[in-house]
Amino acid sequence: MENKAPLVEMKNISIAFGGIHAVEDATVDLREGEVVALVGHNGAGKSTLIKILSGAYKRDAGTIFIKGEEAQITNPRDAKKYGIETIYQTLALADNVDAAANLFLGRELMTRWGTLDDVAMESETRKVMGRLNPRFQRFKEPVSRLSGGQRQSVAIARAIYFDARILIMDEPTAALGPQETAQVSDLVRQLKQDGIGIFLISHDIHDVFDLADRVVVMKNGQVVGTASTKDVTEDEVLGMIILGKCPPGAVPGPGALQTAAAA
Repeated sequence: MENKAPLVEMKNISIAFGGIHAVEDATVDLREGEVVALVGHNGAGKSTLIKILSGAYKRDAGTIFIKGEEAQITNPRDAKKYGIETIYQTLALADNVDAAANLFLGRELMTRWGTLDDVAMESETRKVMGRLNPRFQRFKEPVSRLSGGQRQSVAIARAIYFDARILIMDEPTAALGPQETAQVSDLVRQLKQDGIGIFLISHDIHDVFDLADRVVVMKNGQVVGTASTKDVTEDEVLGMIILGKCPPGAVPGPGALQTAAAA
């Protein structure tokens, strides 16, 4: 397993806006069935880095590899070709229609008579939801009536139905209650079992330690360090976020406080 090429490798990625480095010389990777959390203050560069992977931004420098092959990603359509899907905090769901209509939005299944094949779309939705969230039963209701956790299920189901292997989850538990947060955690564990790699952007340190295998801390556009969540404490990660101080259990990046690296 460890000898296989990572699912994603972003090497020496840089991007500047108006002469200001939003991301500078950042290197991160992600393996199959792994959750890598990207953390840091607002403006640390984590969302910008991930928008380069999703095709929303064009990088100025650096290389992206998908399964060891160099990838050309210049727009969101390119990213989808490589099996990369982003689930934003806003979820981008059509509130007034049901789960099946959301799953196939813009990619509807048609009958041979050229009409919408609602039966086939509901059947496919039930199959993918049965695998992802067996407790989900509200197939006929508009998604506006669903809970936050159920809405996440629909957004994730849409991504994996269309063969996403790499998921970017942007603050998936923001504004969710404890029960719904637990539901999303179950979804993430299910995705890991299916071999899907997940980049998790989160402000919630508890979330990070609950869900992530590794954590990458960014500060001022640079990677401070990368660590297995087993090898660092929550306080140490906070020290990386706030001070840029890399603890012994982490591999320092270009943004690590030099005194800490030299100590």
